[in-house]
Amino acid sequence: MTGRQHPIGSGFTPASTADEVLAGVDLTGKNVVITGGHAGIGREATRALAARGASVTVGARNPDRALEAVAGIDGVQVSRLDLADAVSVDAFADRWNASGRPLHVLINCAGVPAPAKREVDDRGYEVQFAVNHLGHFQLTLALRPALLAADGARVVNVTSGAHRFSTIRWDDPHFASGDYEPHTAYAQSKCANVLFAVALDNRWAADGIRGYAVHPGIVVGTALNSAAGDEGLRAAGLVDEAGRPIIDPAVGKKTARQGAATIVFGAASPLLADIGGVYLKDSEVAPVDDEQRPVTPDSIPSDAASHALDPQSAQRLWELSGRLLGA
Repeated sequence: MTGRQHPIGSGFTPASTADEVLAGVDLTGKNVVITGGHAGIGREATRALAARGASVTVGARNPDRALEAVAGIDGVQVSRLDLADAVSVDAFADRWNASGRPLHVLINCAGVPAPAKREVDDRGYEVQFAVNHLGHFQLTLALRPALLAADGARVVNVTSGAHRFSTIRWDDPHFASGDYEPHTAYAQSKCANVLFAVALDNRWAADGIRGYAVHPGIVVGTALNSAAGDEGLRAAGLVDEAGRPIIDPAVGKKTARQGAATIVFGAASPLLADIGGVYLKDSEVAPVDDEQRPVTPDSIPSDAASHALDPQSAQRLWELSGRLLGA
């Protein structure tokens, strides 16, 4: 599997923006669904894709708030979607499938901030694993008919370099044993995002559906990163003493437009026409790096870890996810 995981010479840099990545790409007639596409890097991806002609549907738990956030962006619709609610996920997919529209791109972007104490959904599932992975897994499977109808589709899972810091806790993914730690739970959910992309590509590539996992970088101002609080952001070297974001794309500290670049690269770049099941960063296929590297204000490791690319683990996660969802 890791044989695919090597840079392809895209020509983009860590500082490239979503608009630069999509320059010259015509998405007229293409349908895109993006979860959480009304906030932060999700909104920037929505804006950039719509600007190239795509029809974008934003899945949002609060449609009124989402509509307000995307007001003024032509070609954007909003539909209710609560990834923690299996009924809501199925209802969203049913509405889309009933419309008869093919789905060319599905961007699984939404996520929840890491709660300090363990939280679970109505099924007793740890909330980060439930929303960041299981909700998107359920949505993707439910939208498979529309993805097939596109005759060439992409599924983009927005993950994080944090995938490097956890494998899947196969016997206790929900931390029921009482050893919950928020960063570990987040890392597990992000590892799941990568493994899901690998498994999807292995299973569905023959049907014309390709999977990608995307690390957007660290963008201060998103709900996920803001959850660290001002003191935590300063300690991590993400904001200065005045609370202003520190932008240094070379080490992964990006603006929202830079962060959205790799998302739209996965969603629409022709450079990936014959490549799938890979982890992307900086609008490029990332190299594999299994060296244990600490996170410091000047070094934020985010290259691909081989444990998140392992096809056997990817298959095992697919099967586990199906069981947890009763599929």
